[in-house]
Amino acid sequence: MSWRSSFRCSKFRHVFGKPATKEHSYDGMPITSSVHDNHYCSANPCFIAVVTECTGGGSFLVLPIHHTGRVDPQHPRVCGHSGSVLDVKWNPFDDYCIASCSEDCTVKIWEIPLYGVQKNLTKAKKTLISHSRRVGLIEWHPTAENLLLSAAYDYKVSVLLWDVSQPGAVIRYPVRVVLMPVHHRYPSETLLLSVSFNSDGSRLAVTSKDRHVRVLDPRSGKILQVSSSKSHKANKVLYIRGLKMLLSTGSSPWNHRQIVLWDPQYFLDDLSEPLYEEDLDGSAGVLFPFYDPDTHMLYLAGKGDGNIRYYELSTEKPYISYLTEYRSLLPQKGLVLVKQTPNACQHAKSFWAISCSQLCGSCLDFFVL
Repeated sequence: MSWRSSFRCSKFRHVFGKPATKEHSYDGMPITSSVHDNHYCSANPCFIAVVTECTGGGSFLVLPIHHTGRVDPQHPRVCGHSGSVLDVKWNPFDDYCIASCSEDCTVKIWEIPLYGVQKNLTKAKKTLISHSRRVGLIEWHPTAENLLLSAAYDYKVSVLLWDVSQPGAVIRYPVRVVLMPVHHRYPSETLLLSVSFNSDGSRLAVTSKDRHVRVLDPRSGKILQVSSSKSHKANKVLYIRGLKMLLSTGSSPWNHRQIVLWDPQYFLDDLSEPLYEEDLDGSAGVLFPFYDPDTHMLYLAGKGDGNIRYYELSTEKPYISYLTEYRSLLPQKGLVLVKQTPNACQHAKSFWAISCSQLCGSCLDFFVL
């Protein structure tokens, strides 16, 4: 009988993070002091956008990705919202198009000039008006161009799908109502905490205020699966593209932070039992998951934490293998993962971490060898 170890060996020899110098960071950005559980930043190969603090409305800063160093306090901003900006997302089909949502109940689509924002941008390309309360989440469709999903706190038409290619500067009617209350006046399942599309956009995973994970059909709005585990209260959810799994972060009944892996294909009617469940620590910050499909690596970063954990995912047990973690003395305010071109011997991932203790956006280069 051959002996086989119960521990899974990682295919990576070294994984480590290297913080950039001050000259290669973004110094002097007035980062928003909002307590909304979002990333507050978004990046693509050309630009980085960061929600900033301002009075009398909402604004965010758009900088060229290589425009590092000291940021001018009077640098022009995108400032067309009358309320605080809660989320920003770049269009995956257009590096010069960005969407923003705000407490003013609107979603705006902005066209960024080729050389960046040279003066204050106040006129949006499109304004989406249908929500009656603040809009907290937006997400672009991964495969269908010009489709944008928005989620608000209005209890009426909670989740909408928009076609931003419609003519006119103001769009009042969405193409689809994805989720709306049916039986209750103020149902907690329609107040979304996070959303995630699968690789082809045929499924939408959401977490709600009732702390359950739901899988929906975005075309019909039908709820296909609901998690029923009593040992996990979900906060953020992420589709693991390529492995066809769901990962959620949240807390246990004892308020320990957790990561849970689900297989929506195995449980056809509901998500009754997770494939993997692990308690991490007793901290209170929200855990944000980031997945790299090229290396099958998972990055976990907690809001207010100073460390970033790395895991390797697989379709075989134990499914999630802990690698190591990056530690810093500065707490994180917002996070975004940006893919860089790897060289001949390594996979380099640039991970942007915005510190809330300083007016600085610092860049971390993660090397996977």
